[in-house]
Amino acid sequence: MITWNEVIKYATSGNLLPEKRVQRTKQEWQELLTPSQYKITRMKGTEAAGSGDLCYAHEAGLYTCACCDTPLFDSTIKFESGTGWPSFTQPVALNAVKYEKDTAYGVVRVEVMCNVCDGHLGHVFPDGPAPSGLRYCINSASIKLKKT
Repeated sequence: MITWNEVIKYATSGNLLPEKRVQRTKQEWQELLTPSQYKITRMKGTEAAGSGDLCYAHEAGLYTCACCDTPLFDSTIKFESGTGWPSFTQPVALNAVKYEKDTAYGVVRVEVMCNVCDGHLGHVFPDGPAPSGLRYCINSASIKLKKT
């Protein structure tokens, strides 16, 4: 289980290596993704709170990257955070996501990205439920639910 201190360490000192890498050109990403997915995942956008299709999804399954299908989060660790975005307590693997310090908008946050394709997912905060205390606040457009 990853801790907030480890998140900060990865965000400032480097991330774990992914099992593989997926790289595409800007044009390839634009052809593969919807305009909303492209804006959020490739241009670090965000969707309005409560507007995402997966915000209130409760089906069992695995949440994968909308860009490259990498498994990111399991439905068993999804929770209702009240923020308006899908929220998770842990990634499915320590090297599934990568972390970067984000100082946009005059605040310090930790950005979460797919470690395989660098797609922007959202941010992680240290105000989640036990046992990890983490809240991965993820844009619906950046993930897909593969139901089981």
